[in-house]
Amino acid sequence: MLGIASAGAIVHGVRRHRPARVGPWLLLAGAIAASTAGDVLTALSRPGLANICFYAMFALVTGCLLQLTRVGAILVDRARLIDLLAFACSASLVVWVFAVGDASRIGQIWAAYIIGALLLLAVVIRLLVAVGRNLSAVLLLIGAVGVLVSDIVHPLWPGRLSESGFVVLYVAWGAAALHPSMVRLTEPATPRPSPWRVRWAMLLGVSVATPPVVLLVEAVNGTVGDGVVIAVTGALTLLLTITRLADSVTLNGRALTRERGLRQASAALVAASDTAAVDKAVRDAVAELMPPGAVISADFATDDHRVPRPAAPCLGAGPPPRSWWVEGPDGGYATLVCPLWLEPLTVARPSGGALILVGRREPLTAARDTLEVLAGQAALALDRICLVEAVGRRDSDLYLRAVIHDSAEIMVVIDEDRRIRYATPSLRELLGVDDLPPLATLDELVHPDDRSQLCQAFHDAGDGVVFCSLSRADQSEVLVEITYRDLREDRLVQGFVVTMRDFPQGHEPNERLRHGDNLDELPARANRRSSRHKFCD
Repeated sequence: MLGIASAGAIVHGVRRHRPARVGPWLLLAGAIAASTAGDVLTALSRPGLANICFYAMFALVTGCLLQLTRVGAILVDRARLIDLLAFACSASLVVWVFAVGDASRIGQIWAAYIIGALLLLAVVIRLLVAVGRNLSAVLLLIGAVGVLVSDIVHPLWPGRLSESGFVVLYVAWGAAALHPSMVRLTEPATPRPSPWRVRWAMLLGVSVATPPVVLLVEAVNGTVGDGVVIAVTGALTLLLTITRLADSVTLNGRALTRERGLRQASAALVAASDTAAVDKAVRDAVAELMPPGAVISADFATDDHRVPRPAAPCLGAGPPPRSWWVEGPDGGYATLVCPLWLEPLTVARPSGGALILVGRREPLTAARDTLEVLAGQAALALDRICLVEAVGRRDSDLYLRAVIHDSAEIMVVIDEDRRIRYATPSLRELLGVDDLPPLATLDELVHPDDRSQLCQAFHDAGDGVVFCSLSRADQSEVLVEITYRDLREDRLVQGFVVTMRDFPQGHEPNERLRHGDNLDELPARANRRSSRHKFCD
């Protein structure tokens, strides 16, 4: 009953916490069910079937741990683990053949159970070292220690106390699945290729060569008495070696795909001349780099206002993050945000932006570094385009300044936030100042009573005319007619072009208006002054 409860607890934990992969935990539940069946068969005096169940338990646990250590899981580099497992299998074969012999026992202890428990304990310890402080991993380790102790103690001193290790196994592994930290054991992580080491290659080679050598020694001595054990061990070491080579081939193929995709994206981004071309190049690169169906939506946002506010992390004193995750309502999909920030060039393009990808978390995690590099290249292309446009606007402003330098016409070029980018010298003469303040805005030059009218005029899209008063340096006011053109969509201007016309003392703006023009657009005090002037006449 305890084993069935433990397996049920694992299934309940999987349904409750929804880990990234449920396969390893279901294999663990199957291992506990097989162990429970072995205990029942042992109680029914069926030792042969019970041994089969116990062997199946070790096989299922091995599959569970290999799934946990798959490339992209918490053990992002399992090459060393595979090398150690292959060597452990070969060493166990040597101990079995030359120390245990045909009896398959060391005293009253079954050697096969001890060897399997030691391998299980080694893999769990490696998992705990990789994941760090994780209660689920600690509980898995406690269960592995319990089964090893019971396999040693129970044959020597049979009884309920010696069977307590199996109770610890059931309780600990069931609790490991119920704790929320179990999700971390199957969280995807970016795979790291292992550097080539001669000693590890030699260790793997010795492990593969050991079963044939043992078979040769037994054949030379006369009779091959452990052929089945040698065949099983050879198959295991060969399977581990093939897995090791398959991992290397997979990582190499991903590296080649990444290099080819980034090279093509770099060429397209260098040739891009506007934001639309950069957007197309990034989307093509994402389609090339990611597996089919891995990404369900890709948004290339060139403005921080389009980035979801909950996605933006708190920026501390250190460098900004290259990417971050946004958890969605559906546990099967996640959102990866790669900001389009380059610290040395933030002045050129302060709007920011981000590459926002929504898809399955595992492939996004595997390609996270690649997507960060792609976002950096896209940010560099956008900064280059912005700098080229800024240089073009500067040359245009210089040309405009050279052409109308001595003109009496008052002309001002302002940005979208009404910050003055260029003004003719006649504006300074009108205001009675030697120079305008740095980063001055048009609102600062207008009388406070007319600022709301000016803001409303520029808030509406399109061209227009507005009348307002400018504050002079001698605290006096001058009434002007402002004619503005909305050229924010123009690539070279990207702002408003404002033309001002002042009215001499004693003249009213409505004297120059055509018949039928709306006088309500004038400031209220201008209308009152016009009325007084006409009444006095």
